[in-house]
Amino acid sequence: MEHRWIGWAALSSGLAALTLGCAQLQAQLPIAPEPTPYNNSDSAPRLSQIPTVDTELTQAQLDFGFALFEQLRQATPDENVLVSPTSVALALAMAYNGAGGETQAAIAATLQLHNLDIDQLNAGNQALTEYLTQLDPEVALEIANSLWVNQDLPVRADYVERMQTAYAAEVAALDFSQPTATDRINNWVKEKTRDRIPTIVDELPADQLLVLVNAIYFKGAWSEAFDPARTTNRPFTLASDETIQHPLMAQQDDYLYAETDQFQAVSLPYGNGSLSFEVILPAPGTDLATLSAQLTPATWESWMGQMRSRPGEIQLPKFQFEYEADLIPALQALGMGIAFDAGQADFSGLTELDAFINQVRHKTFIEVNEAGTEAAASTAIGIMPTSIALPPDPPFEMVVDRPFLAAVRDRNTGTVLFVGAIVDPR
Repeated sequence: MEHRWIGWAALSSGLAALTLGCAQLQAQLPIAPEPTPYNNSDSAPRLSQIPTVDTELTQAQLDFGFALFEQLRQATPDENVLVSPTSVALALAMAYNGAGGETQAAIAATLQLHNLDIDQLNAGNQALTEYLTQLDPEVALEIANSLWVNQDLPVRADYVERMQTAYAAEVAALDFSQPTATDRINNWVKEKTRDRIPTIVDELPADQLLVLVNAIYFKGAWSEAFDPARTTNRPFTLASDETIQHPLMAQQDDYLYAETDQFQAVSLPYGNGSLSFEVILPAPGTDLATLSAQLTPATWESWMGQMRSRPGEIQLPKFQFEYEADLIPALQALGMGIAFDAGQADFSGLTELDAFINQVRHKTFIEVNEAGTEAAASTAIGIMPTSIALPPDPPFEMVVDRPFLAAVRDRNTGTVLFVGAIVDPR
């Protein structure tokens, strides 16, 4: 195959960003026009039909997302954690497209792709993005990708074209030796996340090859809003057994609800009910760490499958926090170590230079209040050169007054956009 080259660095915004670096100069080729990112604003074109979502891909993202969440939760068990599996998976998928040999196999194994080939992965991600962003006109859900390329270094033109076609990636060539390069990337992320993620990169080496960035923004109003007049300060017990006073919202309605000897779970819908906020509260005597350790795709699907419509009252804390993590240690633990090894990584599908991933940075934001939920995420990956109906049940009461699990989920496909552990709502 004859390869054409483009000398620039690529960035994709969302939950994930990837950067690559190189040390060899090449002539710059023209950059294709920037495509419009997927979004569900009034001005966005509507699809004539709902795209078919690949269930193997959504299962893979579920598998990967919970594995990644558990790695991060274990690293900081006493702190709030919030990760966007969708964002990270999309960013890594773009890196996967440029990898070869054992590196590509390691990324595939980490992403739990199994029998999905690269064309199925790309087509599946394209369909899933289109599906999610036009799922509910009452919910703002935007997904954007970008490639930021070093203007002086060689990147394969066919790789860039594939990212533009399958991932609607916006592309720009930058001079990484100038401070304005990081400003361009950060401003893009800030815009795509509506100011909720103001920065994703601090500084980049002059010989950085490219940065892949994915950005996701979500804002959904509850199908039935909480009455602010019912929000009162109530006790919330932290993992340390310290009790604090914190605002808890209260509401009575019919909800999808499940209860076992280990937990209570409730599903609070947004908009038309396609997307929902899942709250899993450990039972008294069961701590969050114990419950989280049981969180696998199989148990999650079992928990979601046990939910039945039931009248009840929910008391839920208001909370807002930001989260940030270097994902390299977690991804190494999940089997992707070779991609970070300067002497072993293979990104020959992306560049003729020897290159490796030198940065995988993930930032998230979430706010839950009486009106609904707002959340955003961005992931940056940097690559451097080696250089089922039951009889009615009695009303339940669920008081979320201790650490709990939460997720934003698409009820139709099971896609988990965000998953988190809230140990301190302050």
